[in-house]
Amino acid sequence: MDYEKLCELAKKADSNVRFAGIINSRGRLIAGGMIPSKKRLGDRKRDEMLYMELALRVKMRSEFDDDLGKVKFAMSFREKLIVMSFPMKNNILMVSMERKTQFEKIAFGILKLIEKL
Repeated sequence: MDYEKLCELAKKADSNVRFAGIINSRGRLIAGGMIPSKKRLGDRKRDEMLYMELALRVKMRSEFDDDLGKVKFAMSFREKLIVMSFPMKNNILMVSMERKTQFEKIAFGILKLIEKL
């Protein structure tokens, strides 16, 4: 799977997307990243902590897959932005965007991108 291409397509899903990256199961960014024209909200060290926390959260959610079905995406609606995670086998596509956006349209559009790859 071409992760860089997927990240680029996710970034182009909407002008309010700020970040699209692939996080591995150990919480490391392995593809994609911030859109250069967007202002970073935290420092890189804090980003790494966020990636590790996300990987752990996705792993914990998978414990309920047999009962509830697999997670297609999860979303955090925060004061400053929206963060979505899309589990993909051993990795996670993480996408952040401005709060003032049609997040459901973006989420389902990204799911279609993932299904095509």
